[in-house]
Amino acid sequence: MTPPAESLRVLAVDDVAPALDEICALLADAPDVGEVARAGGAVEALRAIPTGRFDAVFLDITMPGMDGLELGGVLAAMATPPEIVFVTAFEEHAVAAYGLGAVDYLLKPVGADRLADALGRVHRARAGRSAAGPGTAGGTAPEPAGPALPRVDELAVLPVEAAGRTRYVRREDVRFVEAHGDYVRLHLPGGSHLVRIPLSRLEEHWDPHRFVRVHRSFLLHLPAVRELRSDAGGGLLAHTDAGDVPVSRRHARDLRDQLLAAATAGALDGHRAPDGDGPGSGRGRP
Repeated sequence: MTPPAESLRVLAVDDVAPALDEICALLADAPDVGEVARAGGAVEALRAIPTGRFDAVFLDITMPGMDGLELGGVLAAMATPPEIVFVTAFEEHAVAAYGLGAVDYLLKPVGADRLADALGRVHRARAGRSAAGPGTAGGTAPEPAGPALPRVDELAVLPVEAAGRTRYVRREDVRFVEAHGDYVRLHLPGGSHLVRIPLSRLEEHWDPHRFVRVHRSFLLHLPAVRELRSDAGGGLLAHTDAGDVPVSRRHARDLRDQLLAAATAGALDGHRAPDGDGPGSGRGRP
């Protein structure tokens, strides 16, 4: 039998009183929750958080003034942040929520079993923080827990909504990403998809996977580059099978160097071009 988990101190935040009552009641009934505090909005939550250390915050998204995603960003920036679990009636904010580092995303109405699963994720995330280094309170050494869990916010797959359907786009299928305010457009050979997540957030998580900034508004997947071209004005374009990507002057040299290094290492085979159509064949310089 699994030993009892350490009791959690939890803050629930929701501007709708019945919804707040419901999530607080569920949390109070959970055997591994020792204390439940409540806040009727983001401002009240920010006042409550400095008064005591919470292990987790269960957070609604659609609230007046500062919404849950904005509050989540503030919490994530704390020196010792609580684990964040979003609780909402809307599916479309999941990508942004996980991009903030949330450990789970619950859809209302929340059942006891689903809540227990979320609390388990909170425990595992806290154990991961403790194992990563000092600075987390706790009197006992972490027990061996088997293989480390993958980070929930790696964003290897992005859900996109279209015509009432959800499609899951794999990161490796994306050729380049274009910024559209708080959204990005993912460009694939067969079309494009709009997703609500800032380009800077996506860059943070996709940078280790050979997505590089080549322009203020564009991320480019290095293996997707078939060649470099000059445009009519003498600027540089990176050609992919999903379209051309403008490369700013400040990023041009770095892109050329990275393409050369990738080609030397044999790392440009993911989207092979026809013979004679390889990266670096463009003659234009910014």
